[in-house]
Amino acid sequence: MDPRITKLAEIVVNYSIKVKEGDIIIIQGGLESKDLILECSKLILQKGATPRTKVILPDQQYNYYKHVKEKQLKKLSKIDLFEARNSEGYILIKDMINPRELSNIEPKKIATAFKKSEPLKNIRLKQDNWVIVGFPTISGAQEASMSLKEFQDFVFGTTNLDWEKEGKKQEKLKKVVDKGSQVRILGKETDLTFSIKRMTGIICKGERNMPDGEVFTAPVVNSVNGTIYYEFPAIYNGREVTGVKLTFKDGKVVKATAEKNEEYLKQMITMDKGASYLGEFGIGTNFGINRFIKSILFDEKIGGTIHLALGSAYEECGKGGNKSALHWDMIKDLRKDGKFLIDGKVILKNGKFLI
Repeated sequence: MDPRITKLAEIVVNYSIKVKEGDIIIIQGGLESKDLILECSKLILQKGATPRTKVILPDQQYNYYKHVKEKQLKKLSKIDLFEARNSEGYILIKDMINPRELSNIEPKKIATAFKKSEPLKNIRLKQDNWVIVGFPTISGAQEASMSLKEFQDFVFGTTNLDWEKEGKKQEKLKKVVDKGSQVRILGKETDLTFSIKRMTGIICKGERNMPDGEVFTAPVVNSVNGTIYYEFPAIYNGREVTGVKLTFKDGKVVKATAEKNEEYLKQMITMDKGASYLGEFGIGTNFGINRFIKSILFDEKIGGTIHLALGSAYEECGKGGNKSALHWDMIKDLRKDGKFLIDGKVILKNGKFLI
């Protein structure tokens, strides 16, 4: 076995997930991540806890959405609820067997399924003992335009870090965010402002995402005004929306355009009342992630970029954050010609922090 997989399992089980004797820990992944599933299971057992593995087969999601009836789509499984309420941790391994699997599924079906599963998401968030893990596969390498060897080196180079040390690097940025009030983002076809007053900056040091590397907070819901253009494709459930441009007025998206898949964009942001408002403002700090690979788990952490999420806010950012079944991160590249300011002071310019 690649020793880097062993190292990643040790980080996930011994650092990200707080496993105690007697715990039940859910591990979910695909066939491609078999070695990581086995290593995590072994370590969990050695701690006197019980791993429960859920393996997702290729085309399983497509098969579900293709044949499910609307009545089934709206009904949440009692077993899934029981499992979520009666387990103490959750490891979700994203091994990207086929990121385009749901490209031809009706967007309304996906939106309905996400609304239905919101209680599960809320249980996991309250437990605060979960982690999403990226794992290198041939499919992922193809999406990233790399060989498998190159992609493995890239992935493990961004996951197998000293995450406590990385967290300390983020503390300075968190202090700026915590003290800040007004944010302004400037760049290509972009001039956007919003308030983060009384919101809290959250350091991301490998406890909930792997890889990690960002500081995020939540905009004050009704404070967002202006326009933003996203250089990178906005990807949601395997469907790419390119050339996204959003205009906000008093928090709400009042105009949404895209060069490709504009209709899908509009369907998603009308999923519910909160889907057309912002729930997150994130700042990428992982400079080991230096290229866009079409995986939001990695891309939102690209050092020198920022991202804004349409939809739900995280409660730990403060009171009054947006609520929605949607959480769609979109990445703005500030590495070539862009910057963001907090209370008039430039914090990041052309991909470099000035604090």
